[in-house]
Amino acid sequence: MLWLIAAIPAAADDTLRIGSKRFTESYILGELLAQAAAPHVRTEHKQGLGNTAIVLAALKAGEIDVYPEYTGTIALEILKHPQVPELAQMRRELAALGLGIDVPLGFNNTYALAVRGGTAGARTVGDLARQGGYRFGLSHEFIGRADGWPGLARRYGLTQPPRGLDHGIAYEALQQRQVDVIDIYSTDAKIRQYGLHVLEDDRGYFPRYDAVLLYRLDAAQRFPAAWQALRRLQGRIPAGDMIAMNAAAEIDGKDFASIARAWLAVHPVAQGGAVSALPAGTARATAGGPDAALTAALPLAAKPEVASATAPPLVAKPDVAPATARARDAAASRPALAERLFADDFWPLTRQHVTLVVLSVALACLFGIPLGVLAAYVPAVRQPVMALAGVLQTIPSLALLAMLIPLMGSIGTGPALVALVVYALLPIVRNTCTGLAQVPDGLKLAAQALGLRAGQRLRHVELPLAMPVLLAGVKTAAVMSVGTATIAALIGAGGYGERITTGLALNDQTLLLAGAIPAAALALLVQGAFEVLEKLSRKQM
Repeated sequence: MLWLIAAIPAAADDTLRIGSKRFTESYILGELLAQAAAPHVRTEHKQGLGNTAIVLAALKAGEIDVYPEYTGTIALEILKHPQVPELAQMRRELAALGLGIDVPLGFNNTYALAVRGGTAGARTVGDLARQGGYRFGLSHEFIGRADGWPGLARRYGLTQPPRGLDHGIAYEALQQRQVDVIDIYSTDAKIRQYGLHVLEDDRGYFPRYDAVLLYRLDAAQRFPAAWQALRRLQGRIPAGDMIAMNAAAEIDGKDFASIARAWLAVHPVAQGGAVSALPAGTARATAGGPDAALTAALPLAAKPEVASATAPPLVAKPDVAPATARARDAAASRPALAERLFADDFWPLTRQHVTLVVLSVALACLFGIPLGVLAAYVPAVRQPVMALAGVLQTIPSLALLAMLIPLMGSIGTGPALVALVVYALLPIVRNTCTGLAQVPDGLKLAAQALGLRAGQRLRHVELPLAMPVLLAGVKTAAVMSVGTATIAALIGAGGYGERITTGLALNDQTLLLAGAIPAAALALLVQGAFEVLEKLSRKQM
């Protein structure tokens, strides 16, 4: 038994564990790494671990050994630099954390802004400021990143308030004309699928995001043969190939493993030559367009045509003026919790959150109480009504929101309200039915003997007697809605979820708490208010 227990960590140490973030390109790169190393070592691809903070924590804790990352993210979000420094400096700072950076893969996936292809007059980011009137739908991470919206707005003088959206929903929102401008990654397959125009960064704001491997320093020593195989990927994935692979997943619906297999069949790393030491500031480059053999292996619905000649340096030395300005834009330190808590957006977010909760609970009562009455008075429909309300509550919130957007043709408050009403129905329907069923038969007969009609008995006798139980159900629905309403921020409905989602994306605990604390306080306030109402209803009985 002891030898069996001792063998468990040994088996784990024999496995090269590769992580990936929760977006298409990271999934594909993770599969490429796993399959490239597989001939030399047992591999495990831990897919979609989460955002930068979660995957980085897994790397530091030894849960994974390596994952694909980007130089801009490493410099600005992990090492907290105001701009991307030289590779040698990043290596020194990462080494202090027990981590290393290596194997530039050959493409730059930086941020950019995009508009619909037919948008007149907008060709550069500067045009957005000069013309005005554009509606921005930006990912929560981009809104909160040091190198994202805050610095971009200052650099270009953009005064329009952005709407926070989940990145996957933003393309649909742009197509349906709910927003006019979204943030994109430069290797997104959907740029061509939706016919978008990528705006020129005419003031040189966005830093480079060259794809590299971020790894534990002991990984190369523990898996020398596998590591050499991974290093043969250096400079061999041009932007065109990456766009083609992203399109194969997002447009053609191919699975990540088969996409990686097709690329490796065209570019076998096992036959690659020895890899030289990584230069201080450059990566070996290949043609930017998609490889012809790869295009044949991945027959895409939309084949990208990328016109770049070679992959640029891993860490390009930007012009002095833009780099200095970017450092000035992004160098502000994070404020304290109290300052974040009562920032300028506190009252607008509170108004949005309270509006969502009040309207959703009111609408849930409008539908739920009659359904509860029907279930109480018609036993034949009681189980179907309860079952339907229960099934609706089990639908995952993100899935429900994603389904409602195309059905309603909009984002924001509308779909969020429908989702919140759906989740609030069960406690209201159930408690209405239970409260009415608990009214003593003697009181019902007495009301009938007094000549009261069915509607009068319900309004003047049964509902007042059932009110404490009914209010308990409404209280449960309201408190649940306060928490569930935070998810609505993913589709641009606002509320405290704006802070929570941005804080999660940026690993900013202060911002996360600045959203969670008001939501918790509002839930307590709602619960207290309903308890007072319950006491008053009992006194009137």
